[in-house]
Amino acid sequence: MSKKVRIAIVGCGGIARQKHFPALKKHADRAEMVAFCDIIPERAQKAAAEYGIEGARVYTDYKEMLADKSIEFDTVHVLTPNVAHCPITVASFEAGKNVLCEKPMAHCTEDAKKMIDAWKKSGKKFTIGYQNRFREDTTLLHDSCEAGELGEIYFAKAHALRRRAVPTWGVFPNKALQGGGPLIDIGTHALDITLWMMDNYEPLSVSGQVFYKLGRDEHGPEGNVFGPWDPKTFEVEDSAFGLVKMKNGATIFLEASWALNVLISKEASTTICGTKGGAEIHHGGSYPESEVIFNMVEHNQLMQKNVSEKPVVDFFDGEAVQMEAVREADQWLDAILNDKEPLVKPEQAFVVTQILEGIYKSAESGKEYFF
Repeated sequence: MSKKVRIAIVGCGGIARQKHFPALKKHADRAEMVAFCDIIPERAQKAAAEYGIEGARVYTDYKEMLADKSIEFDTVHVLTPNVAHCPITVASFEAGKNVLCEKPMAHCTEDAKKMIDAWKKSGKKFTIGYQNRFREDTTLLHDSCEAGELGEIYFAKAHALRRRAVPTWGVFPNKALQGGGPLIDIGTHALDITLWMMDNYEPLSVSGQVFYKLGRDEHGPEGNVFGPWDPKTFEVEDSAFGLVKMKNGATIFLEASWALNVLISKEASTTICGTKGGAEIHHGGSYPESEVIFNMVEHNQLMQKNVSEKPVVDFFDGEAVQMEAVREADQWLDAILNDKEPLVKPEQAFVVTQILEGIYKSAESGKEYFF
């Protein structure tokens, strides 16, 4: 392999423009984007002109791109709507490429399993785009958990609550393309970092409830920070909740919403409770800074320690929000160039997809769902 990772992009929409293209541009000494594929040709052409190498290729069909022997690349970034993750990832592995796929791994466990199987057969590198693991606050808390400072972690909450912040671009409200709403979109991040803190315990069962209330209400769009959405085309849930039981007895409560009548907006946040102490990450719309708050008992007194950093929220506020994406790209390129394991392992991302699907299935059946 050359000293630069040659990357082909599939999907040149919002997450590519806001996260991946700027992050990879900062690593131009080790990465170059050589091909761009999108079902909207103008979008791929624009991306190639702005971020591609000279002579970068443009495609509207990923199969054609993978079959083109006149261009060399060793890695594919799958940045499409959720339901397209599986076929593109599987085809890329079959073509002998490394794959970074945006979160979640897939919209259902069946597809995620196909991706895992194709990856194991290929012998290539594979990771999922859970960039929130690369924030300073999450890294700090993970180091503390890994060192055993909180003791045995037996209860946690995964927070992904927005008061009124429904995305009004792309295909977010389209159930056929996304597979779901806030649960699969932002709940996936909160669940991933929470499982990461808890050493990714194996799930036993989940009880879930999903609501279709504000999204389809004619007055629901009022006050939305991204402007009004169309209730007639809002096909996904507007909020969802799940209680997850692990095989070792630990429990996670997951809450996710794009629109919910709640005062505090927390996103990609977590609350961790252990036998020696606890911790909370405050991150999201209600917090001017991302903050880790540890709680413990010292000298027979209840104590807390606060650690703050500048906010890094959601790729909506310019260059400052990109640092976790830059770190994510850095470790991914390092994994490929130096044959290392990426931080986000496919098996871990698979568990996230299992749990999210379990919440949807539990809500549909009205019963506890067992894995």
